[in-house]
Amino acid sequence: MLQAPPSLESLTEKAAAGLLGNLHAKASITAAAPGRVNLIGEHIDYCDGFVLPFAIDRYIVIAGTPNGSSSVRIATALGGGIASFDVSQAVEEGEPKWTNYLRGVIRGFQNLGHKISGFDAYILSSVPGGAGLSSSAALECATATFLEGLLGVEIGTREKALLCQKAEHDFAHVPCGIMDQFASAFGTKDHLVLIDCMTAEPQLVPFTHPDLTVLISNTMVHHELSDGGYALRRKHTEDALKIIGKRSWRDVTMADVENHWEKLGDPVNRRARHVVGEITRTIEAAAALKAADFEKLGPLMAASHQSLRDDFEVSCKELDVLVDVAQSIGRSGGVIGARMTGGGFGGSTVTLCESAKANDIASKLAAEYHAKTGLTAEIFASRPSAGAHRVL
Repeated sequence: MLQAPPSLESLTEKAAAGLLGNLHAKASITAAAPGRVNLIGEHIDYCDGFVLPFAIDRYIVIAGTPNGSSSVRIATALGGGIASFDVSQAVEEGEPKWTNYLRGVIRGFQNLGHKISGFDAYILSSVPGGAGLSSSAALECATATFLEGLLGVEIGTREKALLCQKAEHDFAHVPCGIMDQFASAFGTKDHLVLIDCMTAEPQLVPFTHPDLTVLISNTMVHHELSDGGYALRRKHTEDALKIIGKRSWRDVTMADVENHWEKLGDPVNRRARHVVGEITRTIEAAAALKAADFEKLGPLMAASHQSLRDDFEVSCKELDVLVDVAQSIGRSGGVIGARMTGGGFGGSTVTLCESAKANDIASKLAAEYHAKTGLTAEIFASRPSAGAHRVL
């Protein structure tokens, strides 16, 4: 039986208790930001493409309060003691490594001219880490929302998302596109977020169908996007665009890719084919959702996974097994479509299915995945949920 996620109320209560127990402080500000899953549109957010994610009902919560000093002190539910760093000057990278997500956001606020005073904070998460569900973006957006409360300012949702993206670039050294932070910041209950990554404009797409469920299957194979694989794929797309000679990927057609195939060379030509195809697939998927034409989604999701596996080469055995099992269940078994989601190299798959059959589908996915890999997948259902916001 699929388990319901911990409620945001319970996470908030546990974060406040953690702050009190670890730092002996009472929460005066609490912020939450969700992870995200992408229905379709992968590795094209840094290529001026379109992406179609939604905020999941799994959150990172930060509970904290000013401490009257120039030091930030942070404890987490993962333990490891209290991390501390000074904010009286421009914040730089430091240890432990995970604090760089917070440091980068704080530096972003400092660069805007805001003076950050010391605070104590406790971080609690229900977003699976390393699962391709953007726990890093959730941490960044939760931090930025917490700082807004700390400073008594609002910097705007778009500006906040871009500030968090820059934090990931500069402090975590992951050259991500805008999708993760925009999905976490702009997430809205019962809506997907269609993001035009060229104009950085989000558009909400209704997803109110109670008879449909999104299953997220975490392979439990964790990836590290700063190890070079992600950056290399991004470089391939940049090289391809230069060779094709267009200003933006939005100006590139499949004929352009085919005409430059030999000059592009392998694997850059296949990377280019993925980008052009995925942009088209995402536009078509968004139109199908708006028209409630769900039968069109399955083939688009299948083609997306195949392209990510063969042309962009960011899938892996575990992801492929989960997608293959879902596709074998098929439409008659309640599966509309399935594909890998996120940066790849591990992480999760997303399966759009009939709500009435979701438990049976999840059980079959879990059983066959374990039989074929020896691993136990973490499988849960989610619906589009609220984005980053103040809880207290």
